[in-house]
Order: sequence, then C-alpha cells, then structure tokens
Amino acid sequence: MIRAGDSIQNPVTGERMVFRKTSAETNGEAVVIECFVKPNGFVAKAHVHPSQDERFEVLKGSLMFKIDGKELPAGPGDRILVPAGATHQFWNAGDEEAHFVCEVRPALKFEQLIETMYSLAADGKTNKSAMPNPLRLAVIARETFDTVQLPFPPVWMQRLGLAVGAPLGRLLGYEATYEPATVDVPEGEAAPA
Repeated sequence: MIRAGDSIQNPVTGERMVFRKTSAETNGEAVVIECFVKPNGFVAKAHVHPSQDERFEVLKGSLMFKIDGKELPAGPGDRILVPAGATHQFWNAGDEEAHFVCEVRPALKFEQLIETMYSLAADGKTNKSAMPNPLRLAVIARETFDTVQLPFPPVWMQRLGLAVGAPLGRLLGYEATYEPATVDVPEGEAAPA
C-alpha cells in the first residue's frame, strides 16, 4: 500500500514518483505526486483516464505533452490540464531531468496501477516500452479499466479482449497487482535481511 513519502521508480521509462498525498489521505478524492523524468524518459503509452482529470505543474526541465494528437511543450511554471477522456502521453524533451507535480482526481485505482506497473518494470517483467506480456496486462487492465484505457481500439473491443485475455492470464497465475521481488532502499540505508 502506497503511503505519503513513498518513492517508486520505473527503470524502463526513466520515471520516479514521490507520493505527496494518497487516496487514503484524501478519501479517494485525489492522488498528488512529485515526478522526476530522466532525459529521454517517457510515460509508457498514450492512454486515457475516462473519468479522471490530471493536472501537471512543471517545476524544472522541459516536457512535451501530446494531448488528443496535439503536441504541447511545457517548461518551468507551466500548468497543463488533461481532462477526463483525453488521449495523452508525455516525455522529457530536454537534456536535464524534468521535475513536475501531478494531481489525479479522483484517485480511483491510480496508485495500485502505478505500483504494479513500476514493480513489474523494476523486476524485468516488461518490454522496452514498459508493458508486461499481453495476458498479464489483460488481468491488470480489467481490474483498473475505470482508471486507464487505451485510445485504440474502441472501448467495446477492449472490453471484449479483456473478457477473453484476463481469465486466461489468471489461469497462468497472473494477478491484478504485483508484489515486487526487488526492494527499493533509500541511499545510505542497508537492505533488509
């Protein structure tokens, strides 16, 4: 379970998140995270939050957002709103680490999804785009479908694919959440025995 102050990172995408406010602290109203994206870092895939708004405030560095097909550069001081239902993705567009604050409203299963996807990437269970195998992804996506969807194919087709893929993934032992095999130890501290 994510708590305020927890930090997770995705070594494939070059993203690191520090949770500032969790869904538990806001009664499910929001999740607030501080994000750090390395040069050439990116969010895994273009995606849609069907019922969540996402607000970004860039503190340092340079980001490029693609929202509903339109590219939008952002630098320190810029605020970007991605409304519910908008297809979006972002990447570090500069030579230094980008730093921004992101607020997702309402929280839904955002924390669960991020923790699962980042943990899979950290344990080497994703491809170079930070996506797990299709059957594992189907199990995760079916559980978090109200939180995130793909922009294509149409929603009805995604539901159909998940109705077939998720049960097959469960038969193979995949779960909607993933407990990491690795332990993220803060610098200067010893790993647990």
